[in-house]
Amino acid sequence: MKILLINHFPLTGSGSGVYTYNIAKSLAKAGNEVCIIFPENELVNPDNLIKYHPVYFNGINDGLPFNFPCFTTHPRSTKTFYDLTEEEFLLYKDVFIKAIEEEIKVFQPDIIHSGHIWTLSNIAGNYDIPLIITAHGTDLIGFEKSERYKKECYEAYKRAKKIITISQDNKNLVDSIFGNEKSVLIPNGYDPEMFYPENIDKKLFLKQFGINKNYKNIISFAGKFTKEKGIDTLLKAAKIYENEDILTIIAGNGELFEQMNNLKNELDIKNVIFIKNQPHNVLRQLYNIANVSIVPSRKEAFGLVVIEALACGTPVIGTNTGGIKDIINDKVGKLIQIDDDEELANNVLKILNNNTFDSNYISEYAAKFYSQDQFTIELINLYKRYINK
Repeated sequence: MKILLINHFPLTGSGSGVYTYNIAKSLAKAGNEVCIIFPENELVNPDNLIKYHPVYFNGINDGLPFNFPCFTTHPRSTKTFYDLTEEEFLLYKDVFIKAIEEEIKVFQPDIIHSGHIWTLSNIAGNYDIPLIITAHGTDLIGFEKSERYKKECYEAYKRAKKIITISQDNKNLVDSIFGNEKSVLIPNGYDPEMFYPENIDKKLFLKQFGINKNYKNIISFAGKFTKEKGIDTLLKAAKIYENEDILTIIAGNGELFEQMNNLKNELDIKNVIFIKNQPHNVLRQLYNIANVSIVPSRKEAFGLVVIEALACGTPVIGTNTGGIKDIINDKVGKLIQIDDDEELANNVLKILNNNTFDSNYISEYAAKFYSQDQFTIELINLYKRYINK
């Protein structure tokens, strides 16, 4: 089977990008041919398993002269879809129409699977090839935020054979906006070849970020610096729980980076460091040295970072929202209320002072329920329902 995947963002730095790469890799391992069309503002090296078709922005490789747009922010772009001028929007659509038509001619896909109920999915639905769309949540935020794109969203939904939703909350929202006749729930999966338990030299890990003190306890966070991710709640909690033996490491970037750095300084927090956006191999090491990982999101359609941390055997404290509440139970972490820095701090201290979590159980739980390969079987069966019909 030949599958053309399309995503509105690069394959790193966002949940939908990681999702797209994970399913591409898993589909290719299962014997399928896969091609991905995606925006980029950095040169991309070829992949042995997957055909890449990057669409370049920021003038890279003679690409479009502006950065790729996103819904809120991205570690490598703060330009949003709502910032696009009419001219930029037309250029954006035109360059992706050319990429899609080229791969339809050259790659000859049996099916197209596009991320987000949004512009590129609408374009992909114009061709006589079955279209599957995954709703990631940020597209639904964009739908509510901007009248400009609503027609595109409705058209994309109409042209799709099925809409994959990634959590029960995500499905409920899709159904409430578009109707429930097309939605199917298939959760996100993580890459077990990238996230797994590993013995890491904590001292060496910290040294690469200029930290020479050997802290007893490590708290980790990974995600975009947006309001939805609740980093401000984590910083306020850190003010409560921190002491000379606890270091909080925050990985990520985005439009609120300077604001969060200023908040850290205002709160006079001593043992919090920002390490910007990091590749997955570094995040795996971070999760493995962490005593607990924090996901304090205000909104989270799924929460891929939750299962990535769990896969490394790390307990997770997450907010009782979206897909997070479907994943975390008392054996793998703790659920807390949104915006409650005191509850977050208290649970951090409880885990550090009396850790009853079994890291082997946690990693086995992630592997059993959230490894990508098991969901790929569902994807393949879904694709087959619409090919040659």
